[in-house]
Amino acid sequence: MKIVIIGQWTYPLQTPRSYRTWELAKEFAREGHDVTLYALLGKYDYSSLEKSLNIKIKNLGPTVLGNTNSDNVSMPLIANIIAHLVTDSNFYPGIEFFPMIRRALKQEKGIDLLITIAHPHVIHWATSASIDRSLVKYWIADCGDPYMGNPYKKHPFFMKWVEKKWCKKADFITIPIKEGINAYYPEFHEKIKIIPQGFNFSETPIAEYRPNKIPTFAFAGKIYMGKRDPIQFLEFLINQPCDFKFIIYTRNTAMKQYAEKMPDKIEIRPYVPRKDLIFELSKMDFLINIKNISSVQSPSKLIDYAIANRPVLDISTNLTDNEIDHFKAFVTGNYDHRIQLPDLSNHDIRNICHQIIDLTQSSC
Repeated sequence: MKIVIIGQWTYPLQTPRSYRTWELAKEFAREGHDVTLYALLGKYDYSSLEKSLNIKIKNLGPTVLGNTNSDNVSMPLIANIIAHLVTDSNFYPGIEFFPMIRRALKQEKGIDLLITIAHPHVIHWATSASIDRSLVKYWIADCGDPYMGNPYKKHPFFMKWVEKKWCKKADFITIPIKEGINAYYPEFHEKIKIIPQGFNFSETPIAEYRPNKIPTFAFAGKIYMGKRDPIQFLEFLINQPCDFKFIIYTRNTAMKQYAEKMPDKIEIRPYVPRKDLIFELSKMDFLINIKNISSVQSPSKLIDYAIANRPVLDISTNLTDNEIDHFKAFVTGNYDHRIQLPDLSNHDIRNICHQIIDLTQSSC
């Protein structure tokens, strides 16, 4: 099949959506499909990867308005200022994707399968405005998070018509968890298929676990202040006399004050490549997951936690007494209240790509 994948990001950027784009492209190419990947590439040199992986990697174009490239080069200052003034990046600087995707689709002929990756959802909007269905046999719109039904962000009511337009045009809408269906309009529920995030597990080695001298645990993931953050947990830890080491992988500067208060017990680390992160997480005695405020989303880091193969403690932003009791048990090595982690076979990239191909075959 001729498969075209379009997203804002791909390798080497480290985000769930860049992983989705890159992992799908690699596996489809490994299975012998003709794969073309479009993204904002920046200045990264993909020439050797194109040869070794047999993928055509094309730039959607140079960003003028300041969209983030896959090489993670910072926005120009003025673009950064404007982006922070606009509440929805799908509008600015996302509007730039409309001419980019129109050009990309005009360059490709006879597409058997088009996969567009959101976030940002403007990728779907621009595809809906430009797609020529005589040249595209199947269009799968992939969504890591919902747009109108996203509990973390509220959007203008009139955007429901934009969402309904692309949902109507897409042949299938793929989302990672079945609970997320309720975040989409009912008339499109039949189009929605559950296809989780996928990875090549052979590329993510883990350490041979040995208990640490003092209880050592970690958190890695995006923080939403007041909605999914560890502040209450950190306030609790400050008053604990027991020995421990809590490592937080984050760019959130609000966490630094706690590391300054307890430098021997709390450590803030910058983001590292996913493979390196999982290796480090596999050395921990246990891991911390901060629960979402709704059931329509599930953090993709739980897959990484499952690969790291360490017990995981669930806590909420508003730390509860039960969660405190569970934590006290965890630091003594009692993991009876560990959460059930994803079945990794459901996230094997080979299975994920087969599920996607099966969609096109079942609708023939």
